Order: sequence, then structure tokens, then C-alpha cells
Amino acid sequence: MPETVSPLGLLLDVDGPIASPDTRTISTPSIITDLITLAGANVPIGFITGRSAQFISEQVVTPLVAAGLPQEMRMYGVCEKGAVWFPITAAGMGDIVVDASVALPEVVAGRIRELVASDYADSMFFDETKLAMISVEQRTDVDRSRYHVAQASFEAAAYTILVEHGLGVRFGDLVSPDATGAVPFRIDTTIISTDIESVDLDKDHAAERAVAFFAQGGPLPRVWRSVGDSRSDYKMADHLYAAGFDVAHVDVRPADGILDRGYPVIVEGDLIHDEAGAAFLGYWVQKLGLAEPVSL
Repeated sequence: MPETVSPLGLLLDVDGPIASPDTRTISTPSIITDLITLAGANVPIGFITGRSAQFISEQVVTPLVAAGLPQEMRMYGVCEKGAVWFPITAAGMGDIVVDASVALPEVVAGRIRELVASDYADSMFFDETKLAMISVEQRTDVDRSRYHVAQASFEAAAYTILVEHGLGVRFGDLVSPDATGAVPFRIDTTIISTDIESVDLDKDHAAERAVAFFAQGGPLPRVWRSVGDSRSDYKMADHLYAAGFDVAHVDVRPADGILDRGYPVIVEGDLIHDEAGAAFLGYWVQKLGLAEPVSL
């Protein structure tokens, strides 16, 4: 790996800025080519996501490898908000590490699986690819508004199951400690899913792990950008800001509310989701002088 310091580092949420929240795939071809171009310019790229390693393998890494990732680069995946991590090379994903200490009991996962199958299969599905957290996701053939009605009912039922099993859990304003008084789990709502997860999992811890990995491969850039569509994605930039980097966060769904932070928050005009993500990546390819010259 060249010892020159990259002018930029990237921490990217996947659902929203990279993969379409509707198709759950990378639907904009320029995202693939621009990621490859930036990686080849020694830009460290971390995918910081609640998605599973299998999802990232199929929907992100496989198309990147097929399009030709560079042999020398720094690319890393931190999935399930910090519970699962792995390097990414030109050959694909490296060894996957799972933090079993933050996993939910299998008996609880089984109860949630049964709940979805019996009462909610017409609007959502149990994500069998998760290795530590529990996730239940909107079916792609179901209208978003209809899903959200079912989601609210499902989450209330899931909370009851966790309480019945004695797990300390937080769900919105509801808090049920375990027998020791601890609350180690939470129910987290997104626009296309519900995650039941350890409170030790979040995007700031995941960002810290990715940056530590990048530091092993060469000098770190001073300038970083994080990109996401949820309020929790700001925690990637929170970590970078606290660590002293020059950071800004790109919010690709600002309608949910732009958070007040000590660092700049960027929006891509009226563009949202992966269209905003594509515009952001294209901007940096141009800014760094990496774009192919246009032949007249």
C-alpha cells in the first residue's frame, strides 16, 4: 500500500446512500465505478451498516469484485452495527469475525421468527442472515405505509416476548430491566425494518473499529466524510469528530431532521437516498481529479 496520505476517508451506511431502500440493491451503476475509482486512489472506504455480512457480500462486494476492485486498497465492512466485521480485498470478503457476546438468545430469536410467520408474514420477513442481532424487514412487494402499520403492532408484540424471557429491553419510552436491573437490549425502528439488538452496538463503535483497521494499512487521511440516511448514522461522524479529524456528515434523508452538530452537515440539494449517495461520490471523483477526461 502506498505510504502517501489519502486526501479523503469514507464511512458509508449501505441502505439509503449506496443501496436503494426500495430494491435493496445498488441500482445506480456510477456508485460501483466511483467506489472502485476512489478505492484505487488510496481512499479508505468503510461500509458501516446494520445489514448482515451475507447481504453485503451479495449486494455490495460481489458487484464491486465483478467490476474490478484494485489490488491495493483499504476497504472494510462492519455489519450489524458493530457485531460483525471483515476486510474486503480484490478477491472478495476476508474472514468474518462475530462478537458472540452481544448476540440475543436463540430461544428469543425463535419466538420472534414464529411471531413473524404466524401473524406478520404478509408484510415482513425474518432476516435469517443475521449472526448477532434480530432483524425483521419489510417485504419489497408491500407498500411502505401498510408495512409501518404492521411494524408498530409487531414491535409491541416483540417487546412483550423479550420481557417474558426476562431480557432487559428498551423500546421507545418503555423500559423493562432484567433481574439485575440492567437493560442490555433495545428495539430500534427503521423505515424498512426493526432491529432487536445489544445497546453496545452502534455506528460510533463500528466507525472506531473501521478506522483502527485502516490505520494498520498506512497513514490516515485528515479529511473524512460519513454518509447515511438515519439519525443514528451521525454517530459515525461523532466518532471522527471526537478523534480530531476534519469531518462532515452527508445526510441523504434530511427530511427526518438535520441534527445540530459541531461539524458541517451536507445535503445533496433535493436528491435523497442512493441518488444523493451517487451525487456525493461523483463529486469527490471530480474533486480529486480522478474522472476520465471527456473526449470531444
